[in-house]
Amino acid sequence: MKLAAVDIGSNAIRLQITNVTCYEGVYNFKKVEYLRFPLRLGLDVFHSQKISEINRKKFLKLMKAFKILIDLYEVEDYMACATSAMRESVNGEDIIKEVKEEIGLKINIIDGNREAELINKSLDRYIDDKTYLHIDVGGGSTELNVYSKKIKIASKSFQIGSVRALEDKVLEPVWISLEKFITRFIDKKSQIISIGTGGNINKIFELTNPRKNRKFLEISKITETINFLESFTFEERVNKLNLNEDRADVIIPAGKIYQRVMNSANSKKILVPELGLKDGIIQLLFLRNKKPHN
Repeated sequence: MKLAAVDIGSNAIRLQITNVTCYEGVYNFKKVEYLRFPLRLGLDVFHSQKISEINRKKFLKLMKAFKILIDLYEVEDYMACATSAMRESVNGEDIIKEVKEEIGLKINIIDGNREAELINKSLDRYIDDKTYLHIDVGGGSTELNVYSKKIKIASKSFQIGSVRALEDKVLEPVWISLEKFITRFIDKKSQIISIGTGGNINKIFELTNPRKNRKFLEISKITETINFLESFTFEERVNKLNLNEDRADVIIPAGKIYQRVMNSANSKKILVPELGLKDGIIQLLFLRNKKPHN
């Protein structure tokens, strides 16, 4: 079966189409299409609380393109989820309605807890009996989840994100609230392992480990990478390091969010499975459409 996930974030919008096959009782997931378009809805919303007319038109064109691909691939089931920027926008609901009426694509605006819940569906195989702090940094929000003995014991979304930080829109009381959450649910004397999801931690991981021959990243390496990136101008990060423009400016503030959260939890290393919301959506769709064996 073919399944499609659309992740409408604050910094970019993604489409992933996955083909799921079953052979001798084992399910195989193969990504057959992946598109990431740098439409920064968060920049509008965090300044004016609404999506601009220019970006509304771009968004409609993009959703039309995604719908065409979903139809061409003959996708059996799909889910489109909009996160921080869309849910904070005063005209977000109107735009979602417009997409449904004009294009026939249904979009769900989800809250931070639902976002975290979906992302967590893709992490099951990485979590064992140890205590883990899952950190997901998006453009507009950061979701924290605490796991103990394979059970999620706490979860909370905070208005802290890479685009928000870039625009200096993160309020200190929100950081204080995040640190109180960590103090309440994390024993800082124990060796807490963090799990990092999101495009920026994936890119930091790639920069430190181009061969991807390991999954863990020491916090000292995050600090080292942030310092390395800060030694370049924006133009140099784009042209010398070959970063996309919409990555080259947010990767540093995003890295500092991971760094600060890990320091608050006294976590020395982070597991980077290179997964995200789109992968969690695919897992949900798979479970929804999985046919029982005879």
